[in-house]
Amino acid sequence: MSVVPSFLFYCYISAVTPGPANICSLSAAISRGKKAALEQWTGIFTGFFIVSMLSVFVAYFLGTALNEYVRYLSFVGAAYLLYLAIHMLRQNYSDSADAASAADATASHGDSDSSAPPEKKSFFKNFTTGVLVQLTNVKIMLMCLTALTSYVLPYDRSFSKLLAVGFFLPFTGPVANLLWLFAGLSLQKLFVNHQKLVNVVMALSLALCAVSLVLSFFRRGA
Repeated sequence: MSVVPSFLFYCYISAVTPGPANICSLSAAISRGKKAALEQWTGIFTGFFIVSMLSVFVAYFLGTALNEYVRYLSFVGAAYLLYLAIHMLRQNYSDSADAASAADATASHGDSDSSAPPEKKSFFKNFTTGVLVQLTNVKIMLMCLTALTSYVLPYDRSFSKLLAVGFFLPFTGPVANLLWLFAGLSLQKLFVNHQKLVNVVMALSLALCAVSLVLSFFRRGA
C-alpha cells in the first residue's frame, strides 16, 4: 500500500502529458469535430487495452524468468522515472499544434476524403486510426511495463494481481485523452504559457516517484 500513491501519481503524470494519443485526440476534435474524435477515442481505449494486456503477459513471464532478482526491477523503474524527469525539464510544448496536425495526418494516412463532414466519416476508419495510434505508441508501452514491473512484480508476482492492474491502466491514459479531447485547447495553452513551471512540477513529481520506489525497496529489506 505504501507505493500506491506513487503509482497513481506516476500514472497521472504519464497520462496527462502530451503524447501521440493526446495530440491526436486534440487534433481530431479541432479538425473533424467531437463525434469523429469520440469514435477515434474508442479505438484509442481499445489499443491501450491491448497494449496493457500484452504487457501483463510480458511482465508475468519476465517475473518468472528473473525469479528472486525481480525485486531489483524497482531500481530499473526508478532509473527510468529519473530519465523521464530529466527529459521533462527539456520538454518543449510550443509546437504542439503543429505536432497535433502532423500526428493526426500520419495516423489517417491514405484518407483522400478528409474534407468530408464528420457525420459521413466511417466509424471503422476513426476506430482503426485510434487503435493504430496506440499500437505504435512507445510511450504507453513503456508506461505499462514500468507500472507492472516496478509497482507490482516486486510485491506480488501472481498473474491475478498483474491482470488487475492491467485492467486498471486503460482507465488512466484514455481518460486523459478525453480531457485533451474536450479541453484540449485550454490544456495546450496551459502547457505552452506556463511551460517552465509545468515542466519543473512534472519533473519533481517523477523524481519523487523514483525516490519512493527506492525507499520502498529498502523498507522491504534488501
